[in-house]
Amino acid sequence: MTNLYSRLSAGFPQPGVPFARLSGGHMVTYDDVEKRSAAFANALRALGVGIGDRVAVQAEKSIDMLMLYLGTLRAGAVFLPLNTAYTAGELEYFMQDAEPTLFVCDPSAAGTIEPLASGAGVPTVATLGDEGQGSLPEMLRSMPTGFATVERADDDLAAILYTSGTTGRSKGAMLSHDNLGSNAFMLREAWAFTGDDVLLHALPIFHTHGLFVATNTILAAGASMIFLPRFDAAEMLQQLPHATSIMGVPTFYIRLLDEPAFTRELVQHMRLFVSGSAPLSADIHREFRERTGHAILERYGMTETNMTISNPYAGERIAGTVGIPMPGVSIRIADPESGAEMPRGAVGVIEIAGPNVFQGYWRNPEKTAAEFRDGYFISGDLALMDARGYVSIVGRAKDLIISGGYNVYPAEVETAIDELPQVHESAVIGVPHRDLGEAPVAVIVPRERAFDDGEAIRAALVDKLARFKQPRAFLFVEALPKNAMGKVQKAALRERHKDLLR
Repeated sequence: MTNLYSRLSAGFPQPGVPFARLSGGHMVTYDDVEKRSAAFANALRALGVGIGDRVAVQAEKSIDMLMLYLGTLRAGAVFLPLNTAYTAGELEYFMQDAEPTLFVCDPSAAGTIEPLASGAGVPTVATLGDEGQGSLPEMLRSMPTGFATVERADDDLAAILYTSGTTGRSKGAMLSHDNLGSNAFMLREAWAFTGDDVLLHALPIFHTHGLFVATNTILAAGASMIFLPRFDAAEMLQQLPHATSIMGVPTFYIRLLDEPAFTRELVQHMRLFVSGSAPLSADIHREFRERTGHAILERYGMTETNMTISNPYAGERIAGTVGIPMPGVSIRIADPESGAEMPRGAVGVIEIAGPNVFQGYWRNPEKTAAEFRDGYFISGDLALMDARGYVSIVGRAKDLIISGGYNVYPAEVETAIDELPQVHESAVIGVPHRDLGEAPVAVIVPRERAFDDGEAIRAALVDKLARFKQPRAFLFVEALPKNAMGKVQKAALRERHKDLLR
């Protein structure tokens, strides 16, 4: 029975060792982590947050958001980070579904959040601003900086992350203390992180990549990071001489390659470049290696499973593959229908088992049962494993679009578009995009043949969908291609429009 925070903090270095270097030169030490997270845990208690209660957070990236995450763990509550791009309508659903005891937001959003929270029965709204009513940092000034971390069982929930569903409704993936802890310590060893590492952290922290993969691994190693509010190529170039590693999405590396100042000399001291959350093209992998002398380590994971497959740290990193199964994780390539394991070289669906695999979907036992087979989680991603055990992703059985590292499910976007009075029906597909990997495109059959106003459709979606879900282009057609059963042939649409955004 070990709380994730207790597992991480057991290996913390001396109190004065840096944990995070922030913009402007401010330093956060491991002693600051211990005291600030304790103060947050005490504040949560004072606000009525109990063991197992959900703490929902939609706020811009900040070190205090990380401290709130750790304080939530220490208090025995459940951390629920939400994408900053989610609209009010989307937030209302999360509030009703997760029933958080506390919703934390930026001060500028409080006026929008408070009536939503009141209507959804959320007892308390607080902010991460330095002043004003409901300010958590202001509250912390009177809070003790010591806290006895609550004991939790391995299977007790530490976090819930919402992931979009093929039916258009997001599902809350329940992650336990051991799901997150086992993965953090496995990654520390697999990728050889030590207390000497400095991670250049430019990822968002409402996502499993930036919060659990990057942050938890650094804490498990007693390492430090340069904590940037967002990706900015100029800032990355300035900070690279002080870092040893980067965890990023393909877009990071594509944009760095566009910078003339990104040279072999600039990064010759670097130890590791990791890429995930979206497919990295073999061309970018090769171009990066030719420019820098470094082979990007591409890996594969999901919100529901954490990290599961990785190119080796000490071994051949093969362009176009996501590597081999990670230690302690069981991977099989199975027939999508029968579940029978496929021979090497044959395409099937990736299925995953291990301590990293989530506890199921929040209050959705039917969906949870449907996504497991013989103890393995069915990812929905199609892949093949070669004779050496390297896995290559070849497609997605569920039509998932991964755009800039974010999941976009066509059904959700199609539902929003089909509700518009100008639209008869629509199909949303992913097409190649150099910067984002893929981008959503909407193919629309309008109610009136002459209608072709994509900007009107775009404007109508602004308040319905997060920006990353909104189509990059709108195409108007007389009819969608369908088979004899009336199913839209999306493969044909993807092939027809594959060069649209190149």
